[in-house]
Amino acid sequence: MSRIHFYTAGESHGKGLVAIVEGMVAGLPLQAGYINRELKRRQQGYGRGPRMQIEEDKVDIVSGVCYGLTIGSPIALLVENRDWQNWQETLSVSPVDKEAQPITHPRPGHADMAGVIKYGFSDIRPIIERASARETTMRVAAGAIARRFLEQFGIGIHSHTICIGTVCMEGNGEIDWSCVEESPVRCSDVGVGTAMMAEINKARAEGDTLGGIFQLVAIGVPIGLGSHVSWDRKLDGRIARAIMSINAVKGIEFGSGFAFARIKGSQAHGAIESSVTERGLPWRRSSNYAGGIEGGMSNGENIVLQAVIKPIATLSNPLPSVDLRTGESGKAHYERSDVCVVPAAGVIGEAMLALVLADALLEKFGGDSLKETMANYNSYLSGITVEGNS
Repeated sequence: MSRIHFYTAGESHGKGLVAIVEGMVAGLPLQAGYINRELKRRQQGYGRGPRMQIEEDKVDIVSGVCYGLTIGSPIALLVENRDWQNWQETLSVSPVDKEAQPITHPRPGHADMAGVIKYGFSDIRPIIERASARETTMRVAAGAIARRFLEQFGIGIHSHTICIGTVCMEGNGEIDWSCVEESPVRCSDVGVGTAMMAEINKARAEGDTLGGIFQLVAIGVPIGLGSHVSWDRKLDGRIARAIMSINAVKGIEFGSGFAFARIKGSQAHGAIESSVTERGLPWRRSSNYAGGIEGGMSNGENIVLQAVIKPIATLSNPLPSVDLRTGESGKAHYERSDVCVVPAAGVIGEAMLALVLADALLEKFGGDSLKETMANYNSYLSGITVEGNS
């Protein structure tokens, strides 16, 4: 059973967005400023739309923290929508004399068509509001708490953009994460990043959108998170579910991923070598083709995965659609939107990966306080020796 649970609520243009995080240990240092830094990272990225200039996401920690430390109870978070002042009548909670003009031309590639049929609506507005990627604001807020927890154990999580449209990074060299944070597209190669921005400019001029690929890297993850004994405890399966739940993600691979289909087993698996690592482990791998996970468990190497983001479904040059009321052909609904969200999606991916790893770490080491979990963690690490595992 999961130790960390989180829930989100709220509509894109509603009063605000809410998250509740349950299961976090007591004694974790946590302040709003830490969460706000992650929220700001989500709002950045070349290719974002005008909504990012309207909103300035700031979190209000409503419960679960006292004097800058978590207290073990559910943590409630609130981010208010500044744009709510323009939507109070359209999204009124109370009944109104005259409802807003319904939106009846669903967008191909979005949740609109399936949503109105599933829930019995004649207006796609309720689907637009909740299916919007605005919801991921609270995933990042919840993920910031998980990230803060993982930091106590020396675990860091990063993301970077490796492809936007037809412009892609080449090679698998060392990543300068400070360069990534300074890049408008979160690309470590300045020249490639410039070409990515040019690709975005071209798509914007054509009224089109772009997808791409981001990579996630978790550093310092100990051996043994997850389990091989049951399908639902496998770490890669849990991570895959979390990342695939992000808006517009359509594919994921760990380590070398689909490249495994083209090579032999002798080339696919990193040999186990007797050598003390920087973290004191008595073995290291000759390569990390597995992406840090074997048999559903972390193997001590960096966890590395890539995710594919499809082009945004809301186009300023809309695709053909059908009016839900009349069945007549027309253009899909257009509402202000991004051109490319790959850089921001990487930040959201970091949050979801952090939540899964924090859950797996608590599953492994237990504890109701940070001090207790840390003691269990240190005891486990001190027992990882050649003699202790023979």
